[in-house]
Amino acid sequence: MSNTAILVENLSKHYHIGARKPSYRTLRETLAGAAAAPFRRLRRVFDGGEEDRKENLIWALKDVSFSVKEGEVVGVIGRNGAGKSTLLKILSRITEPTEGYAEIHGRVGSLLEVGTGFHPELTGRENIFLNGAILGMRRSEIERQFDEIVAFAEVEKFIDTPVKHYSSGMYLRLAFAVAAHMDPEILMVDEVLAVGDAAFQKKCTGKMGEIANQGRTVFFVSHNLAAVRELCTSSLVLSNGQLDFQGPVNEGIARYSRSASAEQVEVFRGTGWRRLEVASNSNGATPEVRTAEPIVIAGLMELGQPFGSGRIILLMENAQGDMVMHETLHFQQLEAGVHRVGANIPPLPLAAGVYTIYFKFIANNAVGYLERHLSDRTVFEVSGSVQNVGRAVLAPACRWDLAPVSSSQQTGA
Repeated sequence: MSNTAILVENLSKHYHIGARKPSYRTLRETLAGAAAAPFRRLRRVFDGGEEDRKENLIWALKDVSFSVKEGEVVGVIGRNGAGKSTLLKILSRITEPTEGYAEIHGRVGSLLEVGTGFHPELTGRENIFLNGAILGMRRSEIERQFDEIVAFAEVEKFIDTPVKHYSSGMYLRLAFAVAAHMDPEILMVDEVLAVGDAAFQKKCTGKMGEIANQGRTVFFVSHNLAAVRELCTSSLVLSNGQLDFQGPVNEGIARYSRSASAEQVEVFRGTGWRRLEVASNSNGATPEVRTAEPIVIAGLMELGQPFGSGRIILLMENAQGDMVMHETLHFQQLEAGVHRVGANIPPLPLAAGVYTIYFKFIANNAVGYLERHLSDRTVFEVSGSVQNVGRAVLAPACRWDLAPVSSSQQTGA
């Protein structure tokens, strides 16, 4: 147990939905209500009122149990509403569980929402000390790392400006900088990184990797499966508030992709993407293709009505979120129904690594409104070339020429 950073046992959290705050009542209404209360209770029993009250409960988490060792980098993945943010809020001591418990061994640094713990009327400088104190940092610790925090956040010019004038990106950079520099034993990061630009996302991913390399525990919630695959060593897959899988990150991503596709086919209504997959001969959890080999991707698109004058876009990104490919198919008219969308990508000299690929549908519907539908992202791995240290996208098989040059050749004689 000494090397366990987080222990969770039967963790559950429910919320009441559809409840209204009662209005103020007169003394006469209160006395009349008290007299009628026994009859109302009997009516609820016979009419199933107790069951109705139970139906007003929604379980954000239900009987979740797992343990995480020190130094483990865990990717928490799942569809929207699966319970990922609720789990991190409980582990960060922001909200209390309804049932069960969680043991945290070590100081926790959390970045769950943009600007959490910031006061809009205070300056960036003042908020660094305020937010640092909320996170448990001593004043001497904040002063020692103050310059590094400001440099990382890139807000030197605005450090003495009230943060109410900051953009959401500036808020995010400053909040992450404080959380990342508090030297936490456990760092928890929610999907807020999606707010930042590509350069800042790379910077944050690099910082989390640096923290992980120091033997600290990282909880990383993200829909960027390629980033999860590269950064994390293990995964937690949540589905409808329950733990669906815990184990190696490759298997977790595959489990999530399969369940998401199956769920989408089962409950899908109207217009949207049903399924997306990359053709692969590998038997591994993540589809694998070799560099300089063609890639085949296919998906099912269901249209609930006719569409005209639109386009389907194929996008590919690397693990750092850089756009690798952006191809567009234009069409004039598509009838309602299910359509298969396939793309055969010619051989590309991609560097070894993990890539994300997905479709985007943009078209005018039957009444002339522009609709946008994004498919689920699927992850595949490229092998067969040396892993690129400089994080380049391409690794072509160059023909090198290295030969000594004689003195006469140097002078041009």
